[in-house]
Amino acid sequence: MHTVTVLALDQVIPFDLSVPVETFGRARLPDGRCAYRVRVCSPLAEVGAGAFTLRAPYGLEALAAADTIILPGVADPTAPLPPGVAEAVCAAAANGTRIASICVGAFVFAATGLLDGRRATTHWVAAADLAERYPRVTVDPNVLYVDNGQFLTSAGAAAALDMCLHMIRKDHGSAVAAHTARLSVMPLEREGGQAQFIVHDLPPAPAGATLEPLLRWLEEHCDRDLTLEQIAARARVSSRTLNRRFREQTGTTPLRWLHRARVRRAQHLLETTVHPVERIAAQAGFGSPTAFRERFRRVVGTSPQAYRRSFRPAGAQGADGPDTPPGPPLPAGPVTPFEPVTPLGAVMPVGPGVPVGSAASAGVPAPV
Repeated sequence: MHTVTVLALDQVIPFDLSVPVETFGRARLPDGRCAYRVRVCSPLAEVGAGAFTLRAPYGLEALAAADTIILPGVADPTAPLPPGVAEAVCAAAANGTRIASICVGAFVFAATGLLDGRRATTHWVAAADLAERYPRVTVDPNVLYVDNGQFLTSAGAAAALDMCLHMIRKDHGSAVAAHTARLSVMPLEREGGQAQFIVHDLPPAPAGATLEPLLRWLEEHCDRDLTLEQIAARARVSSRTLNRRFREQTGTTPLRWLHRARVRRAQHLLETTVHPVERIAAQAGFGSPTAFRERFRRVVGTSPQAYRRSFRPAGAQGADGPDTPPGPPLPAGPVTPFEPVTPLGAVMPVGPGVPVGSAASAGVPAPV
């Protein structure tokens, strides 16, 4: 049986720990047998996990027997690795063990040197820090996970489910993965990548900057068909001077700033109205629905329709009337009951037959 071993370092993020334990632990083969043997190991006798403490039944020696190693994130991803961890992970990698990190577990992974020269991802909040600390790693903040074959990395939080389901599908096929996805109340594949969850703030201007009045005016009038010359005329400077001041004070160009403002307005309209895409394209200042869709996908990483499905609250109502009725319910799969939640602050044993997800979900610290 395929053994999945989850490495729990001190101050492990409970959500990151519980997702692989629960997801792989619930996977069943067509004949009903467990698809994986799941273990939790740690270099310490007891591990802090935010709101509670846990004891792992296995030490680092369990990594040598694993077919897959999962590296969850920790509360301080920049903390040095405990003695022996990098050596044990690298030895397993040399033997062909598949290794995957979850969220800021990519920092643990990168600290071993195994991600050097490879593409990887992490939680979008931490992506810039990962790229700065490990310049030999190519960090892609826009995807839900990266599969390099033997090595995988996932983005933050729920993206761990996407990656785990992807691995199950590679190991046992789509039917087993789809059944596991239903038990997780999760689609087998999600539209778009991590980019749709990133808050695309407009490049700021320093307080008191000469462009502040112009930036406010642009944001209020981004629905207009504005040219560089018109923007420069509004600022009463030449186009060349405007470009120079924009780069000095915002780090970008006037038209790029305007495009970003338009995308932000479109996101707001998609989240809060039922206006058709064609109308939103005009309200946000795009020349055509086609130009809107192309620019939106380039910045956000998904289509306007998919973004609306993900982020518009159910029952939201706009100028065109009430929300469209929901689609037919998904087919129900078998339901596996959850175990009682361990009281917060208790010492929680983790081992074969002891589910982690329910207790771990009681308190989840911030990803970084």
